[in-house]
Amino acid sequence: MVTLLSKIFIKNSTDYKNPIVRRAYGTLCSIVGILLNILMFAGKYIAGVISNSVSITADAFNNLSDAASSIITLLGFRFSGKKPDPTHPFGHGRIEYISGLAVSFAILLMGFELLKDSITKIIHPEPVTPSLLAGGIMVAAILIKIYMAVYNSGIGKKIDSATMKSVAADSLSDTASTTVVLVSMIIYHFTNINIDAYAGVLVALLILYTGFTSAKETIAPLLGAAPDAEFVKEIEETVMESPYIVGIHDLIVHDYGPGRLFVSLHAEVPADEDVFLLHDEIDNAEVRLKKRLSCESTIHMDPIATNDEALNAYKSQVGKIIKEYDEILSFHDFRMVPGPTHTNLIFDVVVPANYRKTNELVKEEVQELVQKECKDCFAIIKVEQSYV
Repeated sequence: MVTLLSKIFIKNSTDYKNPIVRRAYGTLCSIVGILLNILMFAGKYIAGVISNSVSITADAFNNLSDAASSIITLLGFRFSGKKPDPTHPFGHGRIEYISGLAVSFAILLMGFELLKDSITKIIHPEPVTPSLLAGGIMVAAILIKIYMAVYNSGIGKKIDSATMKSVAADSLSDTASTTVVLVSMIIYHFTNINIDAYAGVLVALLILYTGFTSAKETIAPLLGAAPDAEFVKEIEETVMESPYIVGIHDLIVHDYGPGRLFVSLHAEVPADEDVFLLHDEIDNAEVRLKKRLSCESTIHMDPIATNDEALNAYKSQVGKIIKEYDEILSFHDFRMVPGPTHTNLIFDVVVPANYRKTNELVKEEVQELVQKECKDCFAIIKVEQSYV
């Protein structure tokens, strides 16, 4: 249904990186989600009243909260598409993350309420009266939720939407919880054992788990999560296509919402080449990043000596020392300043975030190793953190 509707209502529906297309998919899926969840709420509520089942009624109100969540998602997609303004020059894309977080909080709130009601029913149990109608409604709800999980997950991956992935995860959780309720009805019908309230507790716990994981995923980009490793690799490969760019470092990716990525990096270029030619190569690299990865980029041109045999020999030796010290470390901006009594080797060492050793200790230990292996040399080192 969603595929058919997207072909009818969304122009250029396969251009998933287009902000207009992303918003259109988000709007369409949110509206479909609102309608389906309201339909399931009505059906389950009727089934819950007929059966006097707290777990079915709880599951019904879970669908009502899902409808509210879809409304939040819809508003998130609409507001995230607002153009940049003087007070928000990077746009409003992070509203989508905030709406995803609001969905997660709504899921958690509903989970706590359902858990409280189910525990009350365990303490004060009431008889249930399962019926064929109630069972049929629950089966239909399971099939609808599976369908919602599939289309939200598929489109969420295509348009890279954390909010839609959260909705898909919630749909899977709802499928599991409704299945638990259905199983409890079947057990009661054949054995007369009432586990309805206990099924309600399990449903509530599943909902709470979904809310927690969804909140964790949507908070991550708001706090500045590291960029995806594949995206970093694509940046490196795109920039390094130029024969005049011999290396990159100090790569930073700022995420201001889907489709609003800003990249900055240093590109190493031969110091003896024409500066206008090199500047043109840097401009071309920025254009390639914009076209292929839909990101704005700023590239700092970093001239280095590439034809100095003595420097290259020291650089190779230092590279080997650092890899033997810890292969996850890297270095860049290598320079050599000869003097009458010793040679200064100047370079930056890059460590990952939360590295097991302090920057000062890394500096001292690498300095000691370099001065031990490279005679008459002194290492002047700056230790910095990687942001990818």
